[in-house]
Amino acid sequence: MIDTVTDTAAGAGPDPQDMTLDEVRATLAPLIAENAAFDGWGDAARDMAAEQAGVDRDVAALAFDGGAAAMIDAWFASIDAAMIASFAPGDLAAMKIRARITVLIERRLEIVAPHREALRRALAILALPQNVATAARLGWRSVDVMWRAAGDTATDYNHYTKRAMLLAVYGATVTVFLDDDSEDYGDTRGFLARRIEGIMRFEKAKAGFVQRTRHRPSLSRFVGRLRYPVG
Repeated sequence: MIDTVTDTAAGAGPDPQDMTLDEVRATLAPLIAENAAFDGWGDAARDMAAEQAGVDRDVAALAFDGGAAAMIDAWFASIDAAMIASFAPGDLAAMKIRARITVLIERRLEIVAPHREALRRALAILALPQNVATAARLGWRSVDVMWRAAGDTATDYNHYTKRAMLLAVYGATVTVFLDDDSEDYGDTRGFLARRIEGIMRFEKAKAGFVQRTRHRPSLSRFVGRLRYPVG
């Protein structure tokens, strides 16, 4: 079920006067997102968030000296943190991998649901040519967080293929989510379920292919032995 989750990152925390810049970013990011739906990802949203949190405007400007992209970066990081914090230890471990990935994506959508317009504006900014590299980095970071939370420990090429597939699934799901007016985001949930099913079928087929070819003669090894005979 996709409900709305209230951001808590801007709740009780360190004294605004004693915050590090990282703490300022973490504190202000959710507040900036609330304001960005109306004022855009600019100075106005940042300054309003600073006033709400009791942070000096100049300190906030220094914390987000990268402009809109830096604000969005911090917001996405706060969403990652909120997603992980929302699960009790052992919650995900009790699920099958399919359920883990599904519930992680749904939880992310729950967190951003109250801020769909801010997300829409953020994605429009990240789509600008000068922000393409940042968009790729942020997307990869989020899917990496999800796979790690799901218990993935792959370090070979599977590490990259899993994340690439999840990035495609998550990106497509967000596109549906942004325009979903169905009850309880039913269209989004159905779309996500079909995409996750596609990943599972692919992984099953890939595992079968690897198993079937494991003991087949290797052309590369054969050529290598011709060039560098043993003995």
